[in-house]
Amino acid sequence: MSGAINGTTGAGGGAAARGATSGTGLGADFNTFLTLLTTQLRHQDPTNAMDPNEMTRQLVQFAGVEQQITTNNRLQTLISVQQGSQLVAAAPLMGRMVEVESDHLSLQGGQAVLRLPPAGEARRVGIGVLDAQGNLIRTAQVDLGAVPTEWSWDGADASGARRPDGAYTYVLAGATLEGSRVAVTGTVLGRATGVERRDGEVRLNLGALTVSFDKLRGLAGGS
Repeated sequence: MSGAINGTTGAGGGAAARGATSGTGLGADFNTFLTLLTTQLRHQDPTNAMDPNEMTRQLVQFAGVEQQITTNNRLQTLISVQQGSQLVAAAPLMGRMVEVESDHLSLQGGQAVLRLPPAGEARRVGIGVLDAQGNLIRTAQVDLGAVPTEWSWDGADASGARRPDGAYTYVLAGATLEGSRVAVTGTVLGRATGVERRDGEVRLNLGALTVSFDKLRGLAGGS
């Protein structure tokens, strides 16, 4: 089975560490506050004593913030556990063809596949593929049918030259029977090659294309 699973990279652990640090700092501030409060009570002017209602209000505020920090830290722990579960759940996907939401095509082994929706208001779709510099390198017109339509790109640009594997931006322009423009969205098919936890989320790799794990829409036919 090809592919890679990486659970050591990313900001998930760092975020948890930062949350723990924040909680420790607030705890220290809370203890400092209590020390200052008791010191003030010992040395306050008997003729101008601290308002007990104000003191109680401040204590309640600090206690509430402490409780919120504790809750946030526990939620961060739950998120980390959930992300770890997603990494494990993604293992069987490695080497499989999957369907994801993305505005980039994944050209792998000289082939990229775009899945278009069934015909509705839009009956025809214009497809444009752009390179990393935003240059339009390939166009196509596809008629939509009663079922989803798959459009394959072999990596050849308008001049016939083969482009290297990678992630390529694509744009869609739908048209009605009368020729009016209408919005159309598609999904991308590609082979899962890796999964990692990075920047606080689990991401799925399809060659050079990386998408958030929640963009996974299903398994494509074939293996």
